[in-house]
Amino acid sequence: MTRPAPVPYDSELLAALEEFVGLVEIIPLRADTISVNRTHFATIIPPIEQQVAGRDVDWEDRTIPGPAGAPEIDITIVRPRSAGPGAPAVLSIHGGGMVLGTRFFGTAEIIDLAERHGTVGVAVEYRLAPEHPGPAQAEDCYAALEWMAAHATEIGIDPDRIIASGASAGGGLSAAVALMARDRDGPALAGQLLGYPMLDDRNDTVSARQYDGIGAWDRHSNDTAWNAIAGADRFTDRVSPYTAPARATDLSDLPPAFIEVGAAETFRDEAVRYASGIWAAGGRAELHVWAGGFHGFGGLAPDATVSCAAHDARESWLRRVLHT
Repeated sequence: MTRPAPVPYDSELLAALEEFVGLVEIIPLRADTISVNRTHFATIIPPIEQQVAGRDVDWEDRTIPGPAGAPEIDITIVRPRSAGPGAPAVLSIHGGGMVLGTRFFGTAEIIDLAERHGTVGVAVEYRLAPEHPGPAQAEDCYAALEWMAAHATEIGIDPDRIIASGASAGGGLSAAVALMARDRDGPALAGQLLGYPMLDDRNDTVSARQYDGIGAWDRHSNDTAWNAIAGADRFTDRVSPYTAPARATDLSDLPPAFIEVGAAETFRDEAVRYASGIWAAGGRAELHVWAGGFHGFGGLAPDATVSCAAHDARESWLRRVLHT
């Protein structure tokens, strides 16, 4: 099948896209390169000590109970130094296709949010595929949410103002946690922030085909990750919505969603479809599709005009949902 013509990239983003591919995706992600990619990722994620240097935050590591029958979970808590009791909170879920990365791949966000919004952030070290097929990743993240709610007074947060937030795989897992919390009558999330979310194991949209072999996190990388996550269940009805939230047939009664995605990336169409499903069920979703944006553009080119607009939209939603 001929690849559909891709949406052009914003010219302000081209240098950042080239840098991203050269730094992060220098080793193509395939089944036999997951291990070497993990080793490479470890060299490009700054240690937490470096991330917090000069910032007005405190941090600590803890180990908390995992899901029933599963190992304990390491978390990192980031607090603003000025935090009092009852602060808003963020469950931070890192990206990396559910096969790569550590919780420190997402801590930069919760450091920023602590300074700007006074939030307490909890970054969760979830299990990775293929060693741990889905939905192990979402189960770990949901266990961390339950722990946050149960220990709200101890860690100084308002249990009614917790959001789940993540980018890429972290965005998909944030959606999965929201589904779990609804289905299990668990902690009521105030919102779900889904950045460039990885939602659908089928990888069959027009935008996936447009970015087949080009761009950041192209269709091939996405296939590799989903094969590792879903294994033989992939493409079948055995794939749980907690593994791939696009498989959910009921998107009603979910917390408010903020969904952002680039127009020039693999995940564009599945993100639009997910927002449409929430609206069709009478739910609340705010969708932003940014012209010319590649996967993760906002963090890679923060000073570009489109990135500044994306940042402002996200900040507006956070203020409204967290009441900061």
